[in-house]
Amino acid sequence: MASGAGGAAEGRREQLLDAADRVIRRDGPGASMNAIAAEAGITKPILYRHFADKHGLYQALAERHMAGLLASVRAALALPLERRDLVEAVLDTYLAAIEARPQVYRFLTHPEAGDGLGPGGPLAPALQRIADEIADAVRLQVDLGAEAGLLSETWGRGITGMVLATGDWWLEQRPCSREEMVRALADLLWGRLAAAGSRPVAASDVRTGSDPAQPGPTP
Repeated sequence: MASGAGGAAEGRREQLLDAADRVIRRDGPGASMNAIAAEAGITKPILYRHFADKHGLYQALAERHMAGLLASVRAALALPLERRDLVEAVLDTYLAAIEARPQVYRFLTHPEAGDGLGPGGPLAPALQRIADEIADAVRLQVDLGAEAGLLSETWGRGITGMVLATGDWWLEQRPCSREEMVRALADLLWGRLAAAGSRPVAASDVRTGSDPAQPGPTP
């Protein structure tokens, strides 16, 4: 009985998130809890029973959309490509994701979400995991010598922050095509990456990042 009730509650929660996605796509980052409740055919107090408040809804939507993005970034990092092509593939994966759902991205980075794109925002945990994935890939694939640990962690976070800030600006201003933006970012990153040698991956190498994410539903 308990497991059945839990499954029903989870299914209802997913239906409410589907309704929220539809409203956000229609109304943009200013989508209200009233509009989401109306779309779902319920009252706002019932919506709050599932998500506590609007910040809880932000967190749930972030988990749903960023799980899929994290899985896509991980898949891109594992592609059997030359290093420059691999850099561009990872950059394109992120930009393509925010381009495909700009209204959802804007909703999740809206100031009401909690510090926008900052450490307190709903995207922060997923972005930290993406940074860890990039750091792991650099550590395992690029020969950085004695400073490999420090440099891989620094690059993972630096690349994530740079792409996040640039992607936000690109989505807002659209100064060029996605392909041109990918090339511009890759050019900026390429100097030290091109100079470093490749590191053979030993069988004993183990990922040190977070647990693999399961792709979440994408509308």
